[in-house]
Amino acid sequence: MVRTYNRIERIKGSIAQVKAEGVMLGELARIKLRDGRETLGEVISFDGDRVNLQVFSGTKGVSTGDETRFLGKAMQVSYGDTMLGRVFNGSGDPIDNGPELMEEKVEIQGPSFNPAKRIVPKRFVKTNIPMIDMFNALVISQKIPIFSIPGEPYNELLARIASQTDADIIILGGMGLKFDDYQFFKDYFTKTGAMEKTSMFIHLASDPVVECILVPDMALAAAEQFATKDKDVLVLLTDMTAFSDALKEISISMEMVPSNRGYPGSLYSDLAARYEKAVDIESSGSITVIAVTTMPGDDVTHPVPDNTGYITEGQFYLHGGVIDPFGSLSRLKQQVMGKVTREDHGDLANAMIRLYADAKKARDRASMGFRLSGWDKKLLKYAGLFEEKMMSLEVNLDIDEQLDLGWELFAECFEKNETGLKNEWIDKYGKW
Repeated sequence: MVRTYNRIERIKGSIAQVKAEGVMLGELARIKLRDGRETLGEVISFDGDRVNLQVFSGTKGVSTGDETRFLGKAMQVSYGDTMLGRVFNGSGDPIDNGPELMEEKVEIQGPSFNPAKRIVPKRFVKTNIPMIDMFNALVISQKIPIFSIPGEPYNELLARIASQTDADIIILGGMGLKFDDYQFFKDYFTKTGAMEKTSMFIHLASDPVVECILVPDMALAAAEQFATKDKDVLVLLTDMTAFSDALKEISISMEMVPSNRGYPGSLYSDLAARYEKAVDIESSGSITVIAVTTMPGDDVTHPVPDNTGYITEGQFYLHGGVIDPFGSLSRLKQQVMGKVTREDHGDLANAMIRLYADAKKARDRASMGFRLSGWDKKLLKYAGLFEEKMMSLEVNLDIDEQLDLGWELFAECFEKNETGLKNEWIDKYGKW
């Protein structure tokens, strides 16, 4: 039912307060400005009959005498095959000069999928990136962040994962992006042919702050619809720190009591509500979520990465243009390593990381001027080859090719008895 009110009680920041009855949280309202223009708002809180509206385009030009109509419905997003290859803003409107979508709409911000229909994750996600596939295998329906700092190539990493994965559908949610980042994604997906199975929801840094909050909800609502139709969906979100900063800005406008570093006390729940959309549905499709979390000052104790770490199933640390083998972890990798992948996968990966850790110690000894032993020199040779052939994000190899490459590096740098691997694996897969 549409209800109309002719007075706005208070305006602060992008928040407009209206006295109204019978409204629901998340309900849309349309504000008609005196110059004839209209703008949308969303109910984000209420206290009795005092309703707080987050105005999508900001409150510039809004006056207390403007008309407010509550529409009786929540924010919705269109979904269907025609949204593939398309680009939308945080309100779900096309920004690629294409036509409006006429397909069915679904409400965003719905509950997580029924736990009774979830199954234990056990399917391998191929990215062809050794530092993921080989050492921290990604599993379908996993939720995992990329912890990094501004300036690192995390968007390039997301684009590579998207173009090389075998997911049926890719949905990108960009928050607070520079125009150059948005154009990079669009050009990369077009060049690699991934655009035909990709939908993009983009919030630029210059767009209204409320659209930043809506982007992950739009992306995940569409992903859920595809997943229930037997599609494996990969959702890429960048950057969840921008999303959290938008939440902070709105909470300050609403004069909420701040928590750690000014973020709202609901930050954990706000993040978890999005990440928990990851699911592998029994007898149907799945949603896998990979999200960038930039760490201000490279501080992992910052509220956003700190809360994220409790919610997600591991993390990839991106430092110096590479995925750090020591700080990264996939808590679900044991579900597929040696079970879905080749039998030597787990032992070989562990041996390679162990010897690389020893090589880092040998480098420290060399930098302090200590005399190096023959074993140290072998480790240093191995470290150089490991960084060049395994850690580089430019490497593009199938998982079996990655495993074979690992054995080749061992054969080039060490004797058989120096790797610590089983003779069974050495005899069957060794390259000596």
